[in-house]
Amino acid sequence: LGVAHFRAVHRHLFQDVYDWAGQPRTIRVFKNGSPFCYPESFDQELARLFNWLRDRDHLSDLSPQAFADDAAYFLSELNAIHLYREGNGRAQTAFLAMLAAEAGHPLSFDRLEPAAWMEAMIVSFYGGTDRLAAQILSLID
Repeated sequence: LGVAHFRAVHRHLFQDVYDWAGQPRTIRVFKNGSPFCYPESFDQELARLFNWLRDRDHLSDLSPQAFADDAAYFLSELNAIHLYREGNGRAQTAFLAMLAAEAGHPLSFDRLEPAAWMEAMIVSFYGGTDRLAAQILSLID
C-alpha cells in the first residue's frame, strides 16, 4: 500500500466524475485560511509519509489502540497533503479501510458518526490526533 495505490483508489472512486481522477492538483488550496501542502512539495511529503508507513510495516502487528494512534497520525498527514482538488476525504477513508484490513484491524464504517469524524479530522489538521485515534478505535471490529 503506497502512493500509487492511493492514487488508484482516487481514480477508481472518481473516474466517472472527474477526468482528472487520480491526478494530483496543480494549484494551491486553502481551507478557512489554512494552506494545504503546496503542489511543489507533494513528492517530498508523500515520500516522507509513505516511507513512514512502510517503515512501520503498514501498521501491522499492533494492538487496536496502537493501530488507531498510528493510523490517526497517518490520516492527518495525508489529509494535510490534500493531493486532489476534490474527493480527498472519501479517498483517504477508503485507503484507511484497506490499510486497516491489511493490518488485521478491519473497520466498521456503519458505526461512524459523521459530525464527530469531521471534527476529529479538523482538529487533527492542527496537530491533535487524539480525537481521530478515538474515532478510528471506535470503528475497529
